[in-house]
Amino acid sequence: MNFLRGVMGGQAAGPQPSGAETIHKLCDRVASSTLLEDRRDAVRALKSLSKKYRLEVGTQAMDHLVNILQTDRSDSEILGYALDTLYNILCNDEEEEQDESEDAVTPISASGKPKNASSPDETAQKQSDDLGAQFTEQFVQDPEHVTLLLALLEEFDFHVRWPGVKLLTALLKNQGVQVQGIILVSPMGVSRLMDLLADSREVIRNDGLLLLQQLTKSNAAIQKIVAFESAFERLLDIITEEGSSDGGIVVEDCLLLLLNLLKNNSSNQNFFKEGSYIQRMKPWFEIGDDNSGWSAQKVTNLHLMLQLVRVMVSPVNSPGATSSCQKSMYQCGLLQQLCTILMATGVPADILTETINTVSEVIRGSQVNQDYFASVNAPSNPPRPAIVVLLMSMVNERQPFVLRCAVLYCFQCFLYKNQKGQGEIVATLLPSTIDANSISAGQLLCGGLFSADSLSNWCAAVALAHSLQDNLTQKEQLLRVQLATSLGKPPVSLLQQCTNILSQGSKVQTRVGLLMLLCTWINNCPIAVTHFLHNQENVPFLTAQISENLGEDERLVQGLCALLLGICIYYNDNSLENYTKEKLKQLIEKRIGKENFVEKLGFITKHELYSRAAQKPQPVFPAPEQMLFDHEFTKLVKELEGVITKAVHKSNEEEKKEEEVKKTLEQHDNIVTQYKELIREQDSQIQELKEQVESMSSQNEQMQTTVSQQLAQIQQHKDQYNILKLKIGKESQSNGQVDVSQVNGLQTEELTQLREEVEELRKQHALFQTQLGDKDALISALRSETADSSAGGSDHTELLKELEALRNQVQAQSAEINQMQTERQELLRRAEAGSSDEVSGSGGSLEAGATAEVESRLAAQTAETEILKEAAKGLSESRAELEQQLAAATSTVAILQTEKAKLQTEVQESKKEQDDLLMLLADQDQKIHSLRLRLKDLGEPVDDEDDLDCRDQTDEEDYEEDDEKEEDKDEN
Repeated sequence: MNFLRGVMGGQAAGPQPSGAETIHKLCDRVASSTLLEDRRDAVRALKSLSKKYRLEVGTQAMDHLVNILQTDRSDSEILGYALDTLYNILCNDEEEEQDESEDAVTPISASGKPKNASSPDETAQKQSDDLGAQFTEQFVQDPEHVTLLLALLEEFDFHVRWPGVKLLTALLKNQGVQVQGIILVSPMGVSRLMDLLADSREVIRNDGLLLLQQLTKSNAAIQKIVAFESAFERLLDIITEEGSSDGGIVVEDCLLLLLNLLKNNSSNQNFFKEGSYIQRMKPWFEIGDDNSGWSAQKVTNLHLMLQLVRVMVSPVNSPGATSSCQKSMYQCGLLQQLCTILMATGVPADILTETINTVSEVIRGSQVNQDYFASVNAPSNPPRPAIVVLLMSMVNERQPFVLRCAVLYCFQCFLYKNQKGQGEIVATLLPSTIDANSISAGQLLCGGLFSADSLSNWCAAVALAHSLQDNLTQKEQLLRVQLATSLGKPPVSLLQQCTNILSQGSKVQTRVGLLMLLCTWINNCPIAVTHFLHNQENVPFLTAQISENLGEDERLVQGLCALLLGICIYYNDNSLENYTKEKLKQLIEKRIGKENFVEKLGFITKHELYSRAAQKPQPVFPAPEQMLFDHEFTKLVKELEGVITKAVHKSNEEEKKEEEVKKTLEQHDNIVTQYKELIREQDSQIQELKEQVESMSSQNEQMQTTVSQQLAQIQQHKDQYNILKLKIGKESQSNGQVDVSQVNGLQTEELTQLREEVEELRKQHALFQTQLGDKDALISALRSETADSSAGGSDHTELLKELEALRNQVQAQSAEINQMQTERQELLRRAEAGSSDEVSGSGGSLEAGATAEVESRLAAQTAETEILKEAAKGLSESRAELEQQLAAATSTVAILQTEKAKLQTEVQESKKEQDDLLMLLADQDQKIHSLRLRLKDLGEPVDDEDDLDCRDQTDEEDYEEDDEKEEDKDEN
């Protein structure tokens, strides 16, 4: 302990040990002491020396400190000392005073400049950085060290958790990629770090934000994990709690972390949108009426919030995702809130500039958002459209350069894929729509186009070119614009005035802007090319510009002149005799030379500013004089350079061949179009046929259901009939003697009831035939539509088999009818005999004949129902092959209908004959009864009633046995 006291502060007698020796002794004490208090004091001493003797402590004590972290987990105080010592070794003191802004987006100060802290001694700082990087590399060589730190973060003790967070942050700053890989594969590694945001101690939570910022840098996998650990919800809650844009540095850290998670990460962007987090951004941009006195922190926060909105709708995102976010921002009112800031007063210049850029990307390519922006008015008297107010700032040379660039970008985004907006802008230039009492967008553009400020010339020319982009109608409309140059002189066209300014030799920036406007104007517009060539001075001016050997600054102008002349050749309709394609190519060959022309044309893409403008749509230039190229124009150059080169080198014969090929292709396209229309018609017809087949299938199912119900009713009638027979038999046996007239009366009632039921079944049968007739008509209609289809031989064979089966069924019914006629004749013969034996027998024959008649009718009806069921089933099976079986099915149905008609006629005739037979049998029965009474009166011997009853009962039983046998046969 005396030794430690000497080290910590007391002056000991004798020579003082050096720092390295002291550190060596402290390391020995940490490694060899058995008492926890001694080790704790030694580690505390190392912590106090770690800043002054960073190199010595790092080289000698690092392993001992890691060992302390592993073995002394139970003592939070020694763990805190060890973690602080490691942090002092690995981290640079100077970095604590800097705002490390290597994130995806650089924070902006109140002055609009990035925060860049400069070190007073760059050499010392570099050495310190190298030392921290070396110690970090040594520490992370063993991944278990990082895993150990992650485990220590679960300790709730403030003296352990906070130094652990700072140490892990320093490791990520020095060796980010390697530490990210270790954390990514560590079980629950990212989840442990996310728990820091829920810590109730603000110091740990705020340092946890800094840790997550370093963790999510340039690592999409970790970004996704953090996002799905409810990072968006927690960060937005913290921003709200801290006061949104009025909050402090914590809000800035949350916004930087959100930017890391969302930028260039489509998965997280989609998750952010689907989670309805865009709606939670709207309150950020609610500003009061008093906008004076914006703090630097508020400016930074709002700047980052605007950048967060831009990340969601950036042009580099996929079009579908951008469109979806734009729609959400309009629906939740975020776009309206941004436009409110845009038109507000007292807003700082850099916030206003960033707001204009944000609104630009929110409306870019979205028709609904563009229409809303066109309806926004500035709070002025009288109210003016926001577009007009912004254009006034763009053509005003006293406005800041970045603000003018932002307004140009906003105007470009407003017109991007917006033909309606393009028409409205061009309409303000036409004579019929000009209002002398108000300032229009067209007037501002013309004023900027011909002003003395070259930057205004360039911006107005590019803005006007975007009004014509990919819009042939507006290119032709703009040819109607006439300008009054001075009093007493006739007006000249806008096209002619642009060429006049070119020939006057103005500044390079002005000429570049006008040439880009002219190239965009006459591109793919033969009428505009004709108007341009109609001026006799234009072509000589272009050839003179291209052929001259000018300085480096003029090369870009020469290249643009070559591009303009090449467009005149490529889109020339040969309507002017002096400037046909062939004559212009001869002029180039004589005055310039084809190779020289192509070389001058290549100056455009070789310019150093061309590639910078081609990277992204937003015009970002370090200085006004470097503002030469427009993003959309670079696309046009890339598209036209190759075709113009080919057009210049082509001969007249090759052009004729190419025109013939074009005509052939057009004819081919016309033929293809006709075939496409035919295919569409056939598709619609096929769809209609499918619908008809579906309706027929549903009708067939309904018919099958009806047939099933009828079969059930027939079965029910059979059961009722059997019950009645049993009931009659039982009554006959119990009563002994039954009056024949009563029995006959009972049988007559039963027969009447059965006849009514059979008649009902016949009516249903007729209904089925009507439905089959409707189907036959529908089949005939389908057959006429698909006459080109033919049925195969196998299908004819199957239909013939079905026809043969139906014929067999008809023959069976005919045989049953013949049998019924034979029984009727037998009954008549017995009735005419008149003997007493025949009387008793005729009574039984009457009853048996009636029973046989009913059963035969029921059997016939059952057979007919079975035929209907089979016919319906055959229709449902053959419907899938309608196109192949229509012709054969039509003939088959006709034959079936003929045979059914015959069968119905025969059934009706049989019914009438059987009714007559019943009447005759009733009369014979009465006559026999009267004769029997007369014989009794005359004293002639007559059989007793008991004998007759016994005979009748015996005959009845015989007939019942015969009926049961016949029913068994029918069922088999």
